[in-house]
Amino acid sequence: MKYSFKAWFYGHFFHSTCKKELKKAGVSGSDLRKIVTEHKRITFRAKDMNDEKLLSSYIMGIYFIALNRVTNLSAEENYNVLKASLANSSIFRKGLGTAEDYLDQKKIPERLKWSKESYERTGENNWVVDVLPGCDEYDLGYDYHECGICKICRDEGCPELAKYLCRLDYLIADTMGATLVRTKTLAEGGDFCDFRYSLK
Repeated sequence: MKYSFKAWFYGHFFHSTCKKELKKAGVSGSDLRKIVTEHKRITFRAKDMNDEKLLSSYIMGIYFIALNRVTNLSAEENYNVLKASLANSSIFRKGLGTAEDYLDQKKIPERLKWSKESYERTGENNWVVDVLPGCDEYDLGYDYHECGICKICRDEGCPELAKYLCRLDYLIADTMGATLVRTKTLAEGGDFCDFRYSLK
């Protein structure tokens, strides 16, 4: 994929945010530099995904692969580093915004348009999603039928890593002030990922 400014920016954000926790976990300065190099290498050879809404998630997936390639930490330990780093990041919290804004029903027409566009599969590693407007059971739903993170992990020969990043969806929802209910994911063998968000 193109190593655009946004791709660089998101990679820089994740690495800068994780540095403190990585050092606490015993990752050396030379390995910190190797993580940046590996992240860039994976990005260059990654298949295109042209969905700006989920570019940060795709880059996060690439960064997590790089962590697992370079550090001597287990996948669970690398997940805990990433989770703790994001949980303590004021920039991350500010970027996510509030659940009230995220779940605003006025955004449904734009999201339905996004869903329709996802089925065009303009990028090989895009997500494909159905958007479900709010009902009595939830305020916003997504059914993801294809996942860019699963695709990049598969392409890089490490499909088992995708499931760790799925768990971050709960942190994201909680940080915004929303509740996420999900019963299955593509990463763990489900036929799709069923996201159901509600205001806390």
